[in-house]
Amino acid sequence: MRPEKEPAFPFNKMYKDRLRLGIPALFRFLEINGFDIWVYSSNYYSIDYIKSLFKKYHTNVTVIVTGTEKKNNKAILPQKLHSKYRISLHIDDETIVFSLGRQYGYNTYQLDAQDDDWKEKILARAQQIKDNSL
Repeated sequence: MRPEKEPAFPFNKMYKDRLRLGIPALFRFLEINGFDIWVYSSNYYSIDYIKSLFKKYHTNVTVIVTGTEKKNNKAILPQKLHSKYRISLHIDDETIVFSLGRQYGYNTYQLDAQDDDWKEKILARAQQIKDNSL
């Protein structure tokens, strides 16, 4: 996976995480076309950290869900629970997400580090889901 350029100094010292190359443009396009953008991380990032990181890349996010939200939840739930998080299309690089998607009924797209056309494939899949929901 190739990353986006790091934020300018001093933010490059504050934000060690970098977005996948193309994510800001993809998210902006989806947002302009009426899609909500949710960022889900099972890591214990603060929501403020994730929101600020995406802002450094001039990218808006509608909702952020992190491991901090689930930390005190005693129920054992799948990480990407469709009924709780209203998932239309879940994009991830983890294979387990796809078996969970089939099991719990949400659409998935698996990112492949070697696929140069991933953005176009995601846009096509998102448009297909949108067309089917009309």
